[in-house]
This record gives sequence, C-alpha cells and structure tokens, in this order.
Amino acid sequence: MLTHLAPAMDRQRFENVVVSLTNAGPLAARIRGEGIRVAAVGMSRSLPSPVALWRLYRMLRSERPDVLQTWLYHSDFCGLLAGRAARIPSIAWNIRCAQTDDRYKRGINGALVRLLARLSPFPNAIAVNSQAGRDVHADLGYNPRRWAVLANGFDLERFRPDPTARAALCRELGTPDTDRLIGLVARYDPLKDHETFLRAAGQLVKVMANVRFVLAGSGVDDANTALIVMIHELGLADKVHLLGPRDDIPRLTAGLDIATCCSLGEGFPNVVGEAMACGVPCVVTDVGDAALIVGNSGVVVPPADPGALAKGWRQLAAMDTTSFDELGRRALARVQTHYSMARCVDRYQEFYSDLNSARTS
Repeated sequence: MLTHLAPAMDRQRFENVVVSLTNAGPLAARIRGEGIRVAAVGMSRSLPSPVALWRLYRMLRSERPDVLQTWLYHSDFCGLLAGRAARIPSIAWNIRCAQTDDRYKRGINGALVRLLARLSPFPNAIAVNSQAGRDVHADLGYNPRRWAVLANGFDLERFRPDPTARAALCRELGTPDTDRLIGLVARYDPLKDHETFLRAAGQLVKVMANVRFVLAGSGVDDANTALIVMIHELGLADKVHLLGPRDDIPRLTAGLDIATCCSLGEGFPNVVGEAMACGVPCVVTDVGDAALIVGNSGVVVPPADPGALAKGWRQLAAMDTTSFDELGRRALARVQTHYSMARCVDRYQEFYSDLNSARTS
C-alpha cells in the first residue's frame, strides 16, 4: 500500500521520506525508483536498541518533518519515542489489521500491544484502514485523541475488466468455457480458511457439475500435503486447480466468474477490492470490512460455514447472464467510487493537511 500511496501524492504539496526500522528491504528499490528517498535505521527484529533509536532520533532531527506517520506496532512505539524526543509537531500511528493473532496475545508482542493501548492518547491521531480495525483496537483499550479511517485504494489500471482473461484461464486449466470458475487468491494460512473453501466446494459439486475451483497463493500448490489429502477425501481431484504463487494476479482475477474471501479474520481484504475492480462478483465472509466493501454487489456469508459459502456461490452461479453481468458492473462502480487509489490518496492528503493545520492554527 505504501509503495502505491507515496509516489501518487501531490509533490507540489508533499515531500515523502520513507524510513525502514530494519534494513531497506526488497521494496526500497521500487520506492526509490519513483524518486522518493528511502533510509534505514538498521534495527534488529527483536527489541529496539538504544543505538537504533538514537539513529532514528538523529534522522528526525535532520529531516524535521511536519508529520511523522508510523506504520505497524513496532514503528508506532519507536516513532512515538523518537518523534516526541525530536519534537516532531504531529505524530500519527497507522494500524493495518483488524485482529491480533496469537503472536500479539503473549510474550513481548502481547506486552507491546498492551503498552501501545496505554500510550494511544499521546499521538495526535491514529489512522486505520478499516472500521473493523478501529473497533478491535478500541476494545483492546486504544483511546486516541482522534481516529481516522483511511480505506485502502486500488490501481484501476492494473486491476480492471479483461474480456480475454476468462478464455485464457480456461485454456490454461484445460477446462470447458461452459464451466463456472470460482476462485480464492490467498496464501496458505489458517486465517484464510482453505478448509472451509474446499468443504463448500465438495457440497457445491453435488448439485452443480459445471464448476471448477481455482486457488492461488503462496503454499497453495501440489506440494501442500494437507490440501492434497483434503481434495482427494472430498472427491474434488478433477475439480480443483492449485496454482501456487502467481505474478499475474490481475489477469488471473479477471478470468474468474466468482471471487471468494472466506477468511476467519480480516481488516480490509484487498483481494475483494481487486476482484471487484475486475468486475468479478464476490462471495465473502462477514469479517473485517468485507461486507462494507462488497455492499450490494455480492453475497456475504458467516465465517467457517461451508454450507453458507456453497449456498452463496450457487446463488450467484444460478443468476441469468444479464443479472450476473449487472452485478459485476455494480462491483466495479463501487470500487471506482469509494476505493480507487486516487480516492485513497485524497484521504491521506486531507489527513496530513488537517494534522498540519491543527498545529499551526
């Protein structure tokens, strides 16, 4: 998200400098290629060291930004310490999730989240990318001076309807173009709930023969023994395609008939907005902001409920062509209106301008 946001901002009004707390990392070259400076503090991934915090402090004293925007928990903590010491006028945290998994409920990470809740009144504002993220962190005790919900945005040039994509995907899979293609683009992770997806697929094929299931993402391939065993147990060997990680997600997504997000927990699920930007109707579980994103352009079902998921797919697959195409156009229009990258940039620029105006007024 940062690699799209920073280069798109109005450079007559805003100058961005990106600071990595650890090393520059693989995204640094992409950001630098857009003419944006990237620096690195060299902090370890465990506890922040005094030396690294001193480097961050010196960097902030040198740059003297009007606004320090920190992203994610460790950055929020270090940025608040160094930013206050460097007398940065406005500090804003940025929360990018709507659930705290087991890593953030115990040990050092759990202590960090609890500490941040106590420190939350000190930054000038806390930005979240979902209303669900705001609600979850409020329940954890976060009590900021100001919440700002800044939804993600999507590159509508990259993710867009492609009338050739479906036929190309059918050829790649070796499936008739009369089959409905139902997809899940997600890394293999318990939160993404591939099990519910496959169990729903097992139910749907009993009442619909002309359907195929397309799964892509890291760990979603023939080397995943757990997936392979489940696919065979459910009798889906000739119905499921495991594509693994892909570098052509926009084309793959545009080739689907129905996209799916069956996660057990999400904040702002990007795969939903990406599918809608391609004009593909979605069936999503009611987690995070998924239902808000879909609106009246798809189907929302309870999480961890294979029967409900299968019913949602069948509801869309049974629609006549005119009604189904209209649903896809509605999905695209919704993203264009509410979740374009241009709209996202406008939200952030207004947020930063407000922070700067508040300190100067």
